[in-house]
Amino acid sequence: MKFVFRSLFIAIALCSTLSLSQLSVAAQETIEEKPQIAQRLDSALKKIRATQAEVKNEPAPTVNSTDNTSVLNRIGTDPAQTQTLSLTEAIRKALENNNSIEIARDDVRIAETQLRSLQGVYDPVFTVSPTYSNNVQPQTSTLGGAGSTGSTQSDNFTVNSSFNKILKKGGGNYNVFFDNSRSSTSSTFSQFNPTFNTNLGIQYTQPLFRNREIDGTRRQIKIQRKRLEQSDSDFRRQTIDVISQVQRAYWDLVFALRDQQNKTANLNLSKENLRRVEAAISAGKSAPLERAEVSTELANRETEVLVATQQVSISENTLKTLLIKEPTSAEWNQSWVPTDAPVFSMDSINVQDAIKDAVDNRPELRRLRLQREINTIDLDYFRNQLKPRIDLNTSFTLIGLAGTSRGGAGTIPPQFIGGYFQSLGNLFKTETRQFTIGATISIPFRNQTAKADLAGAEIQKNQITAQARSQEQIIIAEVRNAVQAVETARQRVLTSRRARENAEIQLNGERKLYDVGRSTTFLLFQRENALTNARNSEIRAETDYNKAISDLQKATSTTFRLNNIEIDSPVKDK
Repeated sequence: MKFVFRSLFIAIALCSTLSLSQLSVAAQETIEEKPQIAQRLDSALKKIRATQAEVKNEPAPTVNSTDNTSVLNRIGTDPAQTQTLSLTEAIRKALENNNSIEIARDDVRIAETQLRSLQGVYDPVFTVSPTYSNNVQPQTSTLGGAGSTGSTQSDNFTVNSSFNKILKKGGGNYNVFFDNSRSSTSSTFSQFNPTFNTNLGIQYTQPLFRNREIDGTRRQIKIQRKRLEQSDSDFRRQTIDVISQVQRAYWDLVFALRDQQNKTANLNLSKENLRRVEAAISAGKSAPLERAEVSTELANRETEVLVATQQVSISENTLKTLLIKEPTSAEWNQSWVPTDAPVFSMDSINVQDAIKDAVDNRPELRRLRLQREINTIDLDYFRNQLKPRIDLNTSFTLIGLAGTSRGGAGTIPPQFIGGYFQSLGNLFKTETRQFTIGATISIPFRNQTAKADLAGAEIQKNQITAQARSQEQIIIAEVRNAVQAVETARQRVLTSRRARENAEIQLNGERKLYDVGRSTTFLLFQRENALTNARNSEIRAETDYNKAISDLQKATSTTFRLNNIEIDSPVKDK
């Protein structure tokens, strides 16, 4: 009733003011205009009474103070399938299942296979070449050894074998060969039929200047070893990136769930306020219009909970993308619940120690150091190619011979009479042998190719040095920014805690004033929202602090050490 009389009083005052203003402006107003003013006043009073009647007769909305299922429901997840997850477990799942890590791991394996492929040139090669030939040649002269047929026929069967090996040290190579042949002929001039020949020998070639210290093969193998280490550095960098993403996604999910809980608690406060207002309206202590004010705030807070719930789904899906291997996995339907709470420390970070860790550990700098070593290999090789080529060639051969005598003129030494084994016996007596030694000399004029390659390698050396300086500056800036982010987040946690504590005090005082009728619903809602925002700022600051710690680990490449992770390096084949 107080509200009705107050409204009537305001309407009368407005109408009176309007009448006075009209009288002051139009002094010549006639008496016939006064009934029009009375009609306007009567119309305004009727509208106010109608509005009050509508508000009074409007049914109160039904609100469940505890059931928030409709605003907390998330698409694509089954609340019955809940999976707890710690940060350590999340990192382990990422190392096992993350597709980006698997791709980087396969790059290392590919580099290992490429190195083994290049080293295959040093594998010894054993070769056997059996050959049979039949040859019938016409002879136009008796000096050709033909009989009455006017032709000669020969059958040859050879089995030649060899063992080849390229030496890693010195660039030399050797070839051990063992040749065997059986020849039969119809020629009348042949004293043996068949004839058995055996040869056992070795050939060795040794570069003396060019290609002695390093050659193309050894250069490629040395470079591939460095590239294998580079692929390992890339793998470590990719793994650190993924772990950092997992940590950030994990803390984002923690924040989203805490934010959802905070917004839900604020929503429950609105429901409790609505219950109190309904009771006050029923008792006649409050006007029915207060129900609309509380209902509006209730709808706004429901909207905030819906947005917070959506953010939970986004954060959870981001984390699942990093941890789940298969897109059709049943884990996509699970609801993940983080078990780790944000950590906080009052200890500050030493910038110089962080920079030292980064310079010692960052994979990017290690990769550039390896690139500098590759450049050194190129310089050595191209300098070597400027030298003249002088190769030492040597060979030593044991010769064995035996056969079946056809008779005729001449005397054949008895040691040559026999079959294949007689030929082998003569071979190992070493009485018949051959030894050669020589050199291959090649001197290119001007040698522009080697000179140009060497000049290009020198330019690349300067380029790598500049890249290393630039990368180191970038890393130092990242570390300094990361340390600053940690310190800023630490201070934010402290200030947000003080703000939240003061907001709690203000809300408690405002609620006491409201209970005794010395405050309004609007002011109470302001205090409740202020506390909700303060809590949100606190949990955001705590989350950002943990994310800043993760970024600092990434910037200094201490992620493996601080999370007790060991990465096996590829085996170095010396």
